[in-house]
Amino acid sequence: MNFLDYTLEELHEKLVNKELTAVDLIESVYSNIEETDDEVGAFITLNKEEALNAAKKVDEKGVEEGNVLSGLPIGIKDNISTKGVKTTAASKMLENFIPIYDATVVEKLNQAGMISVGKLNMDEFAMGGSTENSAMKITRNPWDLTRVPGGSSGGSAAAVAAGQIPVSLGSDTGGSIRQPASFTGLVGMKPTYGRVSRYGLIAFGSSLDQIGPFTRTVKDNALVLNAISGTDDKDSTSYRGNTPDFTENIDEGVKGLRIGVPKEYFNEDGKETTIEKSVREALDAYKEMGAEIVEVSLPHSKYGIPAYYIIASSEASSNLQRFDGIRYGYRSNNIGSLEDIYVKSRSEGFGLEVKRRIMLGTFSLSSGFYDAHFKKAAQARTLIRQDFAKAFEEVDVLVAPTTTSTAFKIGGKIEDPIAMYMADVLTVPVNLAGVPSLSMPCGFFEGLPIGMQIIGKQFDEQTIYKAAYAYEKATELYKEKPSLKGGE
Repeated sequence: MNFLDYTLEELHEKLVNKELTAVDLIESVYSNIEETDDEVGAFITLNKEEALNAAKKVDEKGVEEGNVLSGLPIGIKDNISTKGVKTTAASKMLENFIPIYDATVVEKLNQAGMISVGKLNMDEFAMGGSTENSAMKITRNPWDLTRVPGGSSGGSAAAVAAGQIPVSLGSDTGGSIRQPASFTGLVGMKPTYGRVSRYGLIAFGSSLDQIGPFTRTVKDNALVLNAISGTDDKDSTSYRGNTPDFTENIDEGVKGLRIGVPKEYFNEDGKETTIEKSVREALDAYKEMGAEIVEVSLPHSKYGIPAYYIIASSEASSNLQRFDGIRYGYRSNNIGSLEDIYVKSRSEGFGLEVKRRIMLGTFSLSSGFYDAHFKKAAQARTLIRQDFAKAFEEVDVLVAPTTTSTAFKIGGKIEDPIAMYMADVLTVPVNLAGVPSLSMPCGFFEGLPIGMQIIGKQFDEQTIYKAAYAYEKATELYKEKPSLKGGE
């Protein structure tokens, strides 16, 4: 079974009608992985025996007719804790780490009856934009196997885009769900900060990280967000308000919706890129459907990249102190003193990009540089947040490109960290502001997907889904399928 041919609701209907069993679905997943993952490289760890046992229990109990997710397979990014299943964060530091508890999102998926089939590749500790920084393997883009799937959630995106699984979870610190979704032609949601519990997510930037779903369609995405959202006493930053049904009135259209177009997210010299042209065409489609298009300004977005990399790296340098070779994780064999345990274990256990960010963060927080770097970045973040708040006084959602390019070649930017960082220029302001944003396909260029992001007010994912659903129904771009071949 190729999961590109079915929505979650269609799979659920087949389970209810007994055209398929949950065991059939899980066996199809592992068959797909066996057939395509040597080329794609999406999975790090599989848990076939446990998944098949869980599927048998679902079949014995019977699929709940009112629970769309019951018995359906899902893949989990490898920085999300799974009890009894290796969780490596794609790092040598944690290559043999087996957690003794599930992340809250995994508990919620279990409660919804979903079946985890394995752990997905990523940039080490979620630091990167191409999944080339994994210590385990390189993941390839199913649309062109010579290109990256994006990052850091590249494995999560590639597995769904290749039809191996119908849905996966990723995490987004500065675009790590939306950029891979853009590169692989998927729907990827970065929820409002606090909408989804971070308990059990291996921390990168604690004030920025959010877990969210990858799916082929908008409604599938909303269904999964329903399952993983909600207050969690184990996460003090989780939202204490009510969680709505994100599928409610999803099909009511966009007539009267005010869509803001941030001018800073487009070339201001008037030279329209192919990506911008696709997004402008999407805006024209919205206008035809009855939406009002309004130009707005987010003037401080230009400070997003420097502010983000100082704040995220500072938080990373603090969060990664726990990986010291003492309690768990990698420990160097070449040690002669206590200091050697710390220094050599971290030097050998962390990859180059992780060490680069730890050094940047430590420098930014150090005496004599805190005011000049971290404090200034925090002030810029406040201005960026205020820009979004002001824009949302005039409009209901914002629409902009997700990325400045389609998926680039493997090896194309890995030697140039600045170029790799600048690739996040359109996604990091959303994380700094803590607002929700969804990326979805809005066209193709030379056989590669183009993504646009729909940005909403805090805790207003419902309006984003309505806007996205209307465009998806008008275009049906999700029906396009990748080739699983190399490009020219």
